[in-house]
Amino acid sequence: MIACKKMRKYILFPIVLVLTLIPSILSAQGVSPETNSLSSRLDTLIKYRLPAGSNVSISVYDLTADKALYSYQADKLSRPASTMKLLTTITALARPEADEPFCTEVWYKGVIERDTLKGDIYVVGGFDPEFDDEALDSLVGKVSRLPFSVVQGKIYGDVSMKDSLYWGSGWLWDDTPYSFQPYLSPLMLDKGVVTITAFPGVQGDTARLECTPASSYYTLTNTTKTRAPSAGRFRVSRDWLENGNDITVSGNVDGKRTGTVNIYSSQDFFMHTFLERLRAKGIRCLPDYSFSEFQKDSVSVRMASYNTSVQAVVNQIMKESDNLNAEAMLCRLGAQFTGGRHISAEDGLSAIRRLIKKLGYVPDRYNLADGCGLSNYNYISSELLVAFLKFAYSRTDVFQKLYKALPIGGVDGTLKNRMKKGTPSYKKVHAKTGSFTAINCLAGYLKADNGHQIAFAIMNQNVLSGREARKFQDTVCDILIR
Repeated sequence: MIACKKMRKYILFPIVLVLTLIPSILSAQGVSPETNSLSSRLDTLIKYRLPAGSNVSISVYDLTADKALYSYQADKLSRPASTMKLLTTITALARPEADEPFCTEVWYKGVIERDTLKGDIYVVGGFDPEFDDEALDSLVGKVSRLPFSVVQGKIYGDVSMKDSLYWGSGWLWDDTPYSFQPYLSPLMLDKGVVTITAFPGVQGDTARLECTPASSYYTLTNTTKTRAPSAGRFRVSRDWLENGNDITVSGNVDGKRTGTVNIYSSQDFFMHTFLERLRAKGIRCLPDYSFSEFQKDSVSVRMASYNTSVQAVVNQIMKESDNLNAEAMLCRLGAQFTGGRHISAEDGLSAIRRLIKKLGYVPDRYNLADGCGLSNYNYISSELLVAFLKFAYSRTDVFQKLYKALPIGGVDGTLKNRMKKGTPSYKKVHAKTGSFTAINCLAGYLKADNGHQIAFAIMNQNVLSGREARKFQDTVCDILIR
């Protein structure tokens, strides 16, 4: 009996000693007990809550303490979807010329004699993705105030800033006519998209339609029915397989309904509508336009211009995950990076690769295909996303513009309907979402309960349920905040 008691005493002593020494051992290895607990919780979450058949890559960094907090397959290549916009935007905001506005200009070459402009007009595109109906009216208004009402020469659109590839590499052909896949051009009006608003009329009659922007460039067929469920769901489309711009609006309208459709050939849409509005201001000109590069010389005079701030473009990229804005930013980045006048997407991607190398990573380990993440050819890693977020955080000028534009959990943008009030992540997560079929990602910043600022990236792959992936990501954020 005595021997047995002694044996228990000697067996228990080493166990107690080890338990006592664990914090010291972890500290000596550079791992705090809190970090170890965090790792255990995230490991358990991945083991039991990761959507079946899928995988994930996670990287987490404590910016306040300047140390890595967690890593799970962080170097694994994944498709980023719209989190690719972080690489494009951060690289662009780090440029010395970052604050230069997006500019659309109108010039003429020739002379104004009496009531006649004896010369040509050039509308020079600067790839302003926020140039809308109001901006066009402003530009046309400035031109119409000059002392002429007749144009004897030609009217040109200058879209030479970018090559003629109107879609990004790896974009899906059957995503047209959706508004999220615009036809890219340095001259774009309302993002190359028409918005149709339908208002119900008398039951059984067709609905009343309003179109923005108004233009004769497209035609409209209205087959809607007011409060007639048999007419089917409300739908807006066009003859996109033939690259046509005949818009058809159909279906039941039992209340105010809105639909959007992209328009084929953005630059033609812009120039056709520009001329139409010039004539509406009483300016007589040739019935058609052409495209030609503007060459500034001694007889060139700038008639009008319209500017959009970089912050306005960044806000739309981040809050609403706007693909056009990201591609416009990529194109402008390419122009600034190369100093050239004729740019392709590859020029902007080269600037991103340069920053990847500067951050200590090997550009050839990744594949960059576009600036917005719409392409299936993009492959990056969560650790690379966090490296860009760390870089942005280190640059006050970059971080301030980026952080104020990121969606806030439970508040606005693409996170408005996530991380609801009452959850730890509510208002504490500022992050960019990214999703398309089987891909769901989240990357950005969060503020932990201990006051630390955290950079993180979660890249879920091969998960068909976006809801399950988002729930997993939100839980990761909750754990990090606690």
